[in-house]
Amino acid sequence: MNRFEDYGRPRRVDGGLRARSARGAIGHSWWSRRFVDVLESFALGTRLTRGRSYARAGQVLALTVAPGVVTAQVQGSRPRPYQARIGLRRYGDAVWRRIEGTLAGQALYSARLLAGDLPPELEQVFAAAGAPLFPAGVDELAMSCSCPDAAVPCKHLAATCYLLAEEFDTDPFQILHWRGRDRATLLRQLRLARGGDDGASARGGGGALSVDAAPPSADSGSPPVTSPVGAGPALAGRSEPVAASDAGFWRAPVPLPDREPVLPARADLLLRQLGAPSPAIGGPGLATVLGRAYLRFAEPAPADD
Repeated sequence: MNRFEDYGRPRRVDGGLRARSARGAIGHSWWSRRFVDVLESFALGTRLTRGRSYARAGQVLALTVAPGVVTAQVQGSRPRPYQARIGLRRYGDAVWRRIEGTLAGQALYSARLLAGDLPPELEQVFAAAGAPLFPAGVDELAMSCSCPDAAVPCKHLAATCYLLAEEFDTDPFQILHWRGRDRATLLRQLRLARGGDDGASARGGGGALSVDAAPPSADSGSPPVTSPVGAGPALAGRSEPVAASDAGFWRAPVPLPDREPVLPARADLLLRQLGAPSPAIGGPGLATVLGRAYLRFAEPAPADD
């Protein structure tokens, strides 16, 4: 049987997907590192090293994340790119309804998701629903590649995983999409669970504030009135607080947990959501430098002696 080292150097690629990290670890967010930890737990030595080299050299031509499966084209030593596939169990609607109910019941979870970030507690939410967010081992990933190397994962699959981890850094919702829920559907379900019928205010239904008292006319003899600011115009002339028309407005849609959540926001959250700057002002390299600077600025100041 041929060894995977016997197939020669990979063909050079122009325009491939190239890992942003030139050296060291790949993946910097907690969720991408969790995924990389699963990959590196396979302990396949040089295949992982070569996979990182492939990812940094741009040998991955295309990468697609879909519910239950990630596919990639990876250029190796042969003329035709290899087809890599990584399958993961996708969760059905019943599981997602349990998860969405828990997320909707905690405003901070929803706020972080709506901001494009994954709270660290999300992994616990999935575990409590009996649906782990990350695979626990190799037996939960259905990996295959059209290359001649019989090892799983081969270097082409390893390169795909490393690029996938960086894709998770850029868009953490890709992890959830892989598990069966795309970003738009998840956020829509969370809004519905937290807000009920969003169309009521658009139709002019309950909850809209109105001003019953008309302002005094110019010839009424009343003293001039200074125009209030902020909420003042809507509340002018009212001696009592405005009663909420919806008796359940201040109630959470599901019971809130007793403990207070710990949701530290990363200093570079907004930068990561904006994406890489244009090449004219520095491209991805500028984003990397700024991200490190933001994280450094967020460090607590040293205590005075």
